Amino acid sequence: MKYLKNILTIVVLILVPEFLFSQIKPLDAELTNYQYPFKVYFLDVKSQNNDLKMAYMDVQPKESNGKTIMLLHGKNFNGAYWGKTAKDLSDKGFRVVIPDQIGFGKSSKPQNYQFSFSQLAENTKAVLDHLNIDKAIVLGHSMGGMVATRFTLLYPERVEKLILENPIGLEDYKTFAAYQTIDQAYQSELKNTAESYKNYQLTFYYDNKWKPEYQPWLDLIAGWTLHPDYPKVAWDAALTSDMIYNQPVCYEFKNIKVPTLLIIGTRDRTAIGKDRTPKELQPKMGQYQLLGKKTQQEIRGSKLVELENVGHLPHIEVYDKFWNALYGFIR
Repeated sequence: MKYLKNILTIVVLILVPEFLFSQIKPLDAELTNYQYPFKVYFLDVKSQNNDLKMAYMDVQPKESNGKTIMLLHGKNFNGAYWGKTAKDLSDKGFRVVIPDQIGFGKSSKPQNYQFSFSQLAENTKAVLDHLNIDKAIVLGHSMGGMVATRFTLLYPERVEKLILENPIGLEDYKTFAAYQTIDQAYQSELKNTAESYKNYQLTFYYDNKWKPEYQPWLDLIAGWTLHPDYPKVAWDAALTSDMIYNQPVCYEFKNIKVPTLLIIGTRDRTAIGKDRTPKELQPKMGQYQLLGKKTQQEIRGSKLVELENVGHLPHIEVYDKFWNALYGFIR
């Protein structure tokens, strides 16, 4: 009997991951059948000879405190993962604007587009202009931190405060990792699966400890890999990886003049191109427990909140700690 139980246990362990992945639904390039936590609007954007649509959510508070906060998503995400943050901010009186950058989420996936952080900042500004918002608090996570940094440098008069949550780009990845062409990056992206995405997130985001609340954010990017549209998504992913590699912002933190908060999960080891870096250098990349302190020193007057033993997504992994840091800074 004990032998039979052991066999059944092994069978369950083998089948459970397959069952979990089988529940992931195919998603088209613009996530047409995926419902965001709030109503989605679309701004027509004429950019680089492309007619594009930029998706965004505009969450209005019941009782306004007169302030707007804009939430900028990371590379492997879209505006949907800000749902709880946006609800709590709205309950506190903030108007919350959440764009999907061009090439991400429900926004257009152009196949001929020169992605740059300056262009993404310009597109983001277009959303604020459309909504007649003159000034906003700007919060960027991961790649969104690079967008938020460039936005702040280009349009400081539009930024009341800046919050960077485990931003990538705190170091220059070109000084570690070998270059890969966009074509090579595209071929690499095409190989992604639900399992490979989960393994990446487990390793870099969650310290190899998976929780059910992480699943929705895996389902979104994994669902793309199951749809015939995936090559379109993969191509833009390759273009934006090239943008991150070739357009560092770390040398310009010293030029930020607005009040700034860094929220840093110190367990994070995210670094672009680590797989293309000599093995002896890999351990030196993505050392957020060091990079947070270094960046605070470069941004004059900035505040640093370190979250010990927290990975790349504080607002998912330890929401209460993230919220306390955020609200304490903007209230």
